[in-house]
Amino acid sequence: MALEQAIASLLDACGLDRQHKDFTSTPSRVARVWSQEFLSGFDMDPAKILGDPVEGEGESALVVVRGIPFHGLCPHHLLPYTGTATVAYLPAAKLAGFGRLADLVACFTRRLTLQERACNDVVDALVEHLGARGAGCVMRGRHTCLSIPDNKHGAEVVTSSVRGELSGRPDLQAQLFA
Repeated sequence: MALEQAIASLLDACGLDRQHKDFTSTPSRVARVWSQEFLSGFDMDPAKILGDPVEGEGESALVVVRGIPFHGLCPHHLLPYTGTATVAYLPAAKLAGFGRLADLVACFTRRLTLQERACNDVVDALVEHLGARGAGCVMRGRHTCLSIPDNKHGAEVVTSSVRGELSGRPDLQAQLFA
């Protein structure tokens, strides 16, 4: 596997003895974690995630799911970030299962991507693939690339994105940001 070989080369470039008991399985373990946890979102399709909605329920009030855990990998430093997301949408004729919203967050965070981009991608997918009249996402994350240099432990990055009818509705935005 190319990823496993690249990790082995990285260890070699760092001057580490890969025959040492701590490093003998490191390339395969790192490749597995990266493939399954940090890069698996590239294999996920938002259209398929949202492709089996409940139809015919008609318009309803704002749907909000809070506390969706996520993790991602910073494309600038290749360091992880973790956090929670709140996803909200104004349904038109289709409703998505609550678990589908969590899957959508995973789809866009388990990639080499910025938290800001993932937040936008979640909202855009709800509008495009679910036909939501409006959508919003708030992500709160802790980034290793921020906490390790300069000892900024505890710093929280908050990103948000709103589209459609949520853009002009402070009352609905208050529910999203609560």
